[in-house]
Amino acid sequence: MTKLMEWLFVATFFLAIWIAALTGKVHPSLADDYHHIVQVFPALVILSLGLYAAIVVLYRTFTFNTCESAAKELQQQIKEAKMDLKSKGFVFNDD
Repeated sequence: MTKLMEWLFVATFFLAIWIAALTGKVHPSLADDYHHIVQVFPALVILSLGLYAAIVVLYRTFTFNTCESAAKELQQQIKEAKMDLKSKGFVFNDD
């Protein structure tokens, strides 16, 4: 089963239970006591997943590793490539 099929199965299962509780086809005591929360539960789930995604993206952005040794190596390779191109007749415009 692919990941898409898993997500679609879970979403369908969740929506079926939510619609049954919302329309009164199922009468669990929690649905009766907290009917106002049952109505907006999908919006709360989407909001919490969006908040989680934003926090993960921000955390990983702020804790992104900088590789000083890799940067130095890349700068050295750029210098070598420029010297090689100059030896072959390429002219750089260093503004």
